[in-house]
This record gives sequence, structure tokens and C-alpha cells, in this order.
Amino acid sequence: MVNLPRWQIILVALVVLAGVIFAAPNLLLTREQATRMADEGSILPHQQISLGLDLRGGVYLLVGVDLSALMEQDRDNLQEGIRAALNEAGLLNSEIGIVGDAVEVTLPSEDEADRARDVINGLQQGLAITSPADNRLRVVFTEAALRERTNAAMSQSVEVMRRRIDESGTREASIQRQGTDRIVIQVPGFDDPQRLKALLGEPAVMSFRFVNENIAPGARIPPSYEILPAAESERRAGFPASYVVSKRVIVDGDHLTNAQATFDQDGRPAVSFNFDTLGAKRFGDATRDNVGRIFAIILDDEVISAPRIQSAITGGSGIITGSFSVETAQDLALLLRAGALPAPVQYLEERTVGPGLGADSIAAGEIASVLGLIFVVIFMVVMYGLLGAMASTALVINLVLLLAALSVLQATLTLPGIAGIVLTMGMAVDANVLIFERMREELYSGRGPVTAVDAGYRRAMVTIWDSNLTTLIAGVLLFHFGTGPIKGFAVTLSLGLITSMFSAIMVTRVIVVFWLRRRRPQTLAI
Repeated sequence: MVNLPRWQIILVALVVLAGVIFAAPNLLLTREQATRMADEGSILPHQQISLGLDLRGGVYLLVGVDLSALMEQDRDNLQEGIRAALNEAGLLNSEIGIVGDAVEVTLPSEDEADRARDVINGLQQGLAITSPADNRLRVVFTEAALRERTNAAMSQSVEVMRRRIDESGTREASIQRQGTDRIVIQVPGFDDPQRLKALLGEPAVMSFRFVNENIAPGARIPPSYEILPAAESERRAGFPASYVVSKRVIVDGDHLTNAQATFDQDGRPAVSFNFDTLGAKRFGDATRDNVGRIFAIILDDEVISAPRIQSAITGGSGIITGSFSVETAQDLALLLRAGALPAPVQYLEERTVGPGLGADSIAAGEIASVLGLIFVVIFMVVMYGLLGAMASTALVINLVLLLAALSVLQATLTLPGIAGIVLTMGMAVDANVLIFERMREELYSGRGPVTAVDAGYRRAMVTIWDSNLTTLIAGVLLFHFGTGPIKGFAVTLSLGLITSMFSAIMVTRVIVVFWLRRRRPQTLAI
């Protein structure tokens, strides 16, 4: 134990040096300077600890996802799919409607029930079909399909919200699913909560469909068409108040690969877009075969633009013109890039935390950390003399390594996280206490300093590993099952245990070994 291999000494030195380098931006750079270096792609260390909402101030939102509306939409889509499939199979006189949570199909005769069942089973997986009567079929989604759809919708909602917030230029946002149908959003440093809610709340479901100019909005509308209102900005510009549009989608927003705010040929704000390969082919074929017709660009069941096709658009790109301002064009482009929310959302709770409260919390945490460090150092020096001072040096290095780890991993530091740091500083010397007490026992048995140091590190190791491993398991479980403040505490506790194990065992051993080699003491004052 005392004769350390050279590679171990070099490894300890490199880890400590890396810790100092990656912890330094927290002391040497302002947050604005660090952000500017990140935007410029600087190769120099610039990452700082991400501060949570309670330390930096910002917006807290509890968002509810309307899964019932999603299920209703899925039933509507299933109904249309069944109608199209049965018509294609020659079962033209079937009556199809939604009753409760099911799609019911009434056939002209019971002889056609088996053929209709086969057609419906071929539509998609996850359907359960029963027969309330000989000529009727009842189609519902299975429980497994509903669970899978719900989990997919919640995951998509979280990802879309994350992309929308990231696209707005805001970093360090925390977006987490809570329960079955809720999402917790914390955006530190965001100073416009109303715009944040507007960006998050827009479904942004976009589609391209043809307009039927031969049907007046007040006339009888065929089942394959519907009336959609024009956006308010379009109505103000003198366009029709509503359009009769086909329910058949030419291309939907899922095929968009990019959208950017730009200006049209007259210098007015607009939005340019690009399709993927499949979307470009569909759009090109549709415009080539329908030159002269009007097609509607629909966003969230409103016609935001209705241009007439002048020629085939085969390049996979286009431009949306309308009565946009620069900001609304930027917001629309952002929403289209981020994708569509799968279901409507509503805000269940909203809190705004001022930066002043966070600054007070940081100041209180700094005072607690400094006082904790001072008291631990005093205790170690009083109890173990010079070796206690060495352990205190390792304690400072442990704090540096913890700050570096939080910075590199971009873990969010919260007020409970500061409590975890203070607790870690008190626990960090536990390993040294076990080692030093074991050294005392060896010295009382008549062993020399070198032998006592060797035995202290070797025989206390099992106890150190056991005690720290059990605490680390508890920290990991807290992080996995906890939410919000619990996670913040678990992060700093777990990282602190790892860095304290390294500093207490490796760093102190290197320091003690160097001291023994240089001084060659005859006794240990411990």
C-alpha cells in the first residue's frame, strides 16, 4: 500500500488536474461569458454548473396532456380507415359510426360479417373485434395498444416540448413526465412566461390539402370535405373567412425536415420549408397533376395560406406567405421544426420564481458549505494532527472534483442539491477516520509508522467500500424513483460519494506516501 506504482500517482495527478481545469469556469467566467463561448464552439473548458429553478429563478409549469382527445382522434382515424377499407373491398352499404369507445359497423347482411372482420383485422394491430349482433361488428383498441399509445404520446410530448424550448435559445430546461398524463417543466432564467406557454401549447399540426372551389361554404358538404376557417390574419387581409377543403391530406407536417423564417419576393415576412424524399415526391406529384387548383396550408384546423398552384413544385421546398410579422414567422418556423404535439395540453399550475430568491439561496448555501468545511477541518486537525490536515487537503480536492463533475455532466444544481454537497463534505472524511483509527490500533500494537499506515489502508478498505456502496445504492434509488428536489439531492449525494471515495483513498494515500518517503518519521502523531 505504501509503495505506490508510478502509474497510480500519475493517474491521481491527472484526475486532480482535470478537476481543477473543469471546475475553474465556475469561478473565472460569468454565465454570459460561458454562454458566448458555447455558442462560438470554443474548445476551452467553459461549462458551468446548471442552476435549478430555485437557485436561478424562472418559470415552473405543470402541464396536463389531454389523452382523451388523443383517443377520440384515434377513433376518428380508425372510423375513416374502416370506411375506406370496406369501400375498397366492395362492402359499400355498411353503416359505420362511433358508439362510446368503439367503432360499430352495421353490415347489410350477416353473410358479409366474416369478410368485413378479415378486412378490419388487416388494417392495423391492436384491435379487438366483437359481434353484438350477427350483422354488426364492434371494434375497440386493446388495453395493450392503449397503453403503448399513451406512453408513446407522452414521450413524444416531452420530446416536442424539449425541442421547442431548445429552439427558442433557452438552455438548462428540465422537462420530466409526472404520473400518467402530466409533464413538469422548469425553465431557469426564462423571462417571458406567456411566450413560453404559447410555444408549448400550440399543437402545430400542419397539413396540405386541396380546396374545392365549386362548393360554397353554406351549401351541403359531402362527407369527404369539411369547412375550415381562415386564420384571423388572412381574414384581415381580405381573403375568404372559410374554405371547403378535402379531408384527404396531400402531405402532412411529419414530412417536413426544416422550416425557417424568411422574406418573400416583396420583402414581406414568410416561412420557407423543406420536405423529406417521400414528402417531396407526394407534393411534386400532387402539384403537377393539379395546376390551377387552390391548395390550403392548414395549421391546427385553420387555413393560414391558400395559394393557387401555378406550376409543379418538384424541388421538395416551398414558401408559406401570409400576413406574418417577423416574430410570428419565427414562431411558426420554430413550431414546424420542433414537430407537432400529439394531443392538446392545458396548464394545471404555474409558478414564477424571482432571481432574488435564488441569489439568497445560493448565498446561504455558500455560507453553509464554507462553515461545514471549516468545522470538518478543525475536527480532523484536532483529532489526527498532521494526518488530519492531509485529509483536509483531500477534502478540498474532493469539493473541486465534485464541482467539476457537476459542470461536465451538466447536472442541475438545486437547493436540496446544495444540502447534498454539505452532507457529502461531512461524510467525505468518514473513510479517513476509519483508516486513521485503524492506524492507531496498529501503533498501539507496537508496529512502526510505515507498517501502521500500510495496515490502516489495507484493513479498513472493506469497511469503507461496504459503507459507501450502500449509501450510493440509496442515492441511485432516490434519483430513479424521486422527482424534482429529491433528484437534485440524489445527484450531488451520489457524485459526492464517488469523488469522496477517490479523494479519501487515493489522494490522501499519495500525500501520506510522499510525506513518509521525505520525512521518514519514527513515530506517527495521531
